[in-house]
Amino acid sequence: MTKTALVVGASGIVGSATTALLLEKGWRVLGLARRPVAQPGVEPVAADLQDAGATAAALRGHAPDAVFVTTWLRQPTEAENIRVNAGMVRNLLDGLAPGASAETPRHVALVTGLKHYLGPFEAYGKGTLPETPFRESQGRLPVDNFYYAQEDEVFAAARRDGFTWSVHRPHTVIGKAVGNAMNMGTTLAVYATLCRETDRPFRFPGSAAQWNGLTDMTDARQLAHQLLWAAETPAAADEAFNIVNGDVFRWSWMWGRIAEWFGLEPAPFDGTVTPLEDQMRGDDAVWRRIAERENLAEADLSRLASPWHTDADLGRPIEVVTDMGKSRQLGFLRYQATDAAFFDLFEKLRADRLIP
Repeated sequence: MTKTALVVGASGIVGSATTALLLEKGWRVLGLARRPVAQPGVEPVAADLQDAGATAAALRGHAPDAVFVTTWLRQPTEAENIRVNAGMVRNLLDGLAPGASAETPRHVALVTGLKHYLGPFEAYGKGTLPETPFRESQGRLPVDNFYYAQEDEVFAAARRDGFTWSVHRPHTVIGKAVGNAMNMGTTLAVYATLCRETDRPFRFPGSAAQWNGLTDMTDARQLAHQLLWAAETPAAADEAFNIVNGDVFRWSWMWGRIAEWFGLEPAPFDGTVTPLEDQMRGDDAVWRRIAERENLAEADLSRLASPWHTDADLGRPIEVVTDMGKSRQLGFLRYQATDAAFFDLFEKLRADRLIP
């Protein structure tokens, strides 16, 4: 029988990769969003997860076998992040509870990230942190973190309703989406395009620790495969997993690879942090000019680039490397080269007329 998935945040970087994989594997896919966008093969479910009643009404009659929670709403403080994002997970799972929905899901997967180990935005990469590589056995930090609050909502609903769960912790995700709050790949593609247009140096914006140290990243397709694997693998039930591509690199190497793809020479790095928020300030008009000349699909720079998030990742004063041993021991062996992940994204952006 055809299995049904509910993907929450289906049009985002992770959600769109997950829906594509599920459809490829023959699943029926419901895509939940406040304002669903048309996606081939995806049945839209419109719901504002901050409204418990509206969420329950939108989910009534649906009986997904698996639920994939791939979205969050950024708030100005961590206290608000906790209130809003934990509440959204609670409203979602209450709307799928026995009596509210046709049938309780068999499995619920929650996507969080390495802020589980690094701390929330207000305390990001500060204080006493676990040693790298980060491992799932490392406990929570003694700080408030909306990831922990989201997990607790999933754990409580699982105890109540009897479904299995999995938590997935990617590093920075590479993938395509428009209007996404955390989008390094597209941000770097836009930045490279602006540098080429204006003859500005293609300058690494981050710290010496990131330039020289080892790091890793997560292709959205790699994460989607792990989400599906965990939903279908009994040994993966009720576990949290790190998820990265499987390779490690230094930005001193990757920056040159990205520059080469765009036909640029990378600027020498002298250890000075030069944030993209500063470098790209005032570029809105330049991007509109490029978009008009090249007939691009999106002329609003703010819907493509999220320099604040890229600055946060590339400006970290510590090396960040992630251990994947736990899921590998259980049979998840997929690998993705990170430079190829960037290049695949850039080709997709060009094909969809998001960059020239």
